[in-house]
Amino acid sequence: MYLETVRLTTAQAIIRFLDRQYISYDGKENRFVEGIFNIFGHGNVLGLGQALQDEHHSLLAFQGKNEQAMALAAIGYAKQKNRRQIYACTSSVGPGAANFVTAAGVAIANNIPVLLLPGETFATRQPDPVLQQFEREDDITITTNDALRPVCRFWDRITRPEQIMSSLVKAFEVLTNPQTAGPVAICLAQDVEGESYDYPISFFEKRVHYIDRRKPTERELKQSLEVISQAKNPVLLVGGGAKYSQAKKEIEKISKKYCIPVVETHAGKSTLLYDFEYYLGGNGILGTTAANKVVQNADLIIGLGTRYTDFTTCSKTQFKEAKRFVNVNLSRMQAYKFDAVSVVSDVKEYLLAIYELLGDYKTTYTDEQIASYKKEWEEERNRLSNITFTMNDFKPEIDGHFTQEILNEYSQVLETKLTQSSVITYINDNIDKDSVMVAAAGSIPGDVQKLWNSRSENSYNMEYGYSCMGYEVNGALGVKMAESHREVYALVGDGSFNMLHSELVTSLQYGYKINVVLLDNSGFGCINNLQMSNGSDSFYCEFRDKDNNIMNIDYATVAKGYGAKTYSVKTLEDLHQALEDSKSSPISTLIDIKVLPKTMTAGYDTWWNVGVSSHSPKQAVQKAYEEKENQLKIARKY
Repeated sequence: MYLETVRLTTAQAIIRFLDRQYISYDGKENRFVEGIFNIFGHGNVLGLGQALQDEHHSLLAFQGKNEQAMALAAIGYAKQKNRRQIYACTSSVGPGAANFVTAAGVAIANNIPVLLLPGETFATRQPDPVLQQFEREDDITITTNDALRPVCRFWDRITRPEQIMSSLVKAFEVLTNPQTAGPVAICLAQDVEGESYDYPISFFEKRVHYIDRRKPTERELKQSLEVISQAKNPVLLVGGGAKYSQAKKEIEKISKKYCIPVVETHAGKSTLLYDFEYYLGGNGILGTTAANKVVQNADLIIGLGTRYTDFTTCSKTQFKEAKRFVNVNLSRMQAYKFDAVSVVSDVKEYLLAIYELLGDYKTTYTDEQIASYKKEWEEERNRLSNITFTMNDFKPEIDGHFTQEILNEYSQVLETKLTQSSVITYINDNIDKDSVMVAAAGSIPGDVQKLWNSRSENSYNMEYGYSCMGYEVNGALGVKMAESHREVYALVGDGSFNMLHSELVTSLQYGYKINVVLLDNSGFGCINNLQMSNGSDSFYCEFRDKDNNIMNIDYATVAKGYGAKTYSVKTLEDLHQALEDSKSSPISTLIDIKVLPKTMTAGYDTWWNVGVSSHSPKQAVQKAYEEKENQLKIARKY
């Protein structure tokens, strides 16, 4: 059969194909690929770069400043879009492509779709070894891009122009499938990018990828209802799958009708709003007192789109009384965990199905009991919001690590008495309620999972699957591109800011205003807490110079050099003025807030399994190891 064809380069075919991909979800259709982030080098500028110029397309193009960072922006975008729209990213060969590896790890850990198009070495091998190509004696086919294999859902190397057809079809099945959503890498040999082929015109016709909500089977409903109806103290554990399912109303209806308390993971936060009467906040190592109490007393955990990471399960010690689990997840692998009744279904569809089927079932909880848990936590949050530092007899939340003398040294050098917990609650309470908070690493995730009250839906963009230092600023750019009408706040520590913040420049370049809220305690404070809590001394986690003096870096001046509007904050009055003024700024801002170490929040009756040394001359380390071994005796084995 004759097929009408069009002659295009491989790169032109890619651009034309990307421009014609659509997604349909709940009857709403939209373009799936919004645009392409690019950093051009010799491995892609004459191929994909030329194709972006030659082809008549509607894709947006943005110049990135670091390959990892621009891919993190693409991840932030897709995450904020509930995985229903993406950006592609193109890099050159070698080091540029290698920078994608960390970002791909972020995407696969969080099940976020992103299309990576790294340049490759030559398919012909004629000029080998080309610039930025390494050589192996044992395997000539291995290149830098092979490092992407373990962190991608789908990986391919294009060495002939016609290969791109089957590759793209498979790639977009993966990208648009909620069960497999994650990073895709299609590695493009740089000579093949510019080679031509007669492609069938039908390949470039508009394609609509239909995302149908998967319903539970009769067997799944019967088994799960039997388990739920026998439970006295169940709890609804809301994960990221519930957020992507947009199941807020259904969760609230089930919770209210049957008096089931609701707790959440980082990924699930802002599915529900904080003022819902049965909502008790974040669960786990970083959770609230209220959430941890109900989870530890629960006889049934109903997991709604969660993958049960160690911070959720407290290294499998959190579910002290739970005998049964019902796991609702589009991923069969995730639904199998904890020997659960496995329900492979969309969260919203499952809750709709069981709403009436539970009949007159009620838990043993009362409205008054749930309200008392909630009130108890609100009082604790209020206490944490009002902690002030004093130069005498100050007891920090992370106690027993730094002496008063050391804390005073920090206060004097940084010229601040601000505590981290009071700063975070003040920000939360004083920004617009529809603002989006972005965070990822360090001690900030622990504070915001407890203290941050979500006042609008999808207002909490946390990357805690990979907890990648550097996601905060760069991911915030993607969030702003996804929802330009909302104020976006990247809450970032000085450690993460130093790690990677290159797309702050891109936000200024293209007019996507983000607010970088930098909490500077002059060190890797979170890991300093971890080492000292397990018997170690403070060791290379404080930012001290060669003379052991605390470093005081003026991050406001750094950002001012980029062209951002900046603020230096050392008091709550400074913070109030900065937050108010920054709201009216048309350009990206950076608020440099000096806070004291050890003033972040601590945990509430939880445990984390970490690799404590089994042999050490330090008695404190020996004690920490013994405590770990004792906890493992009561922890679930799988």
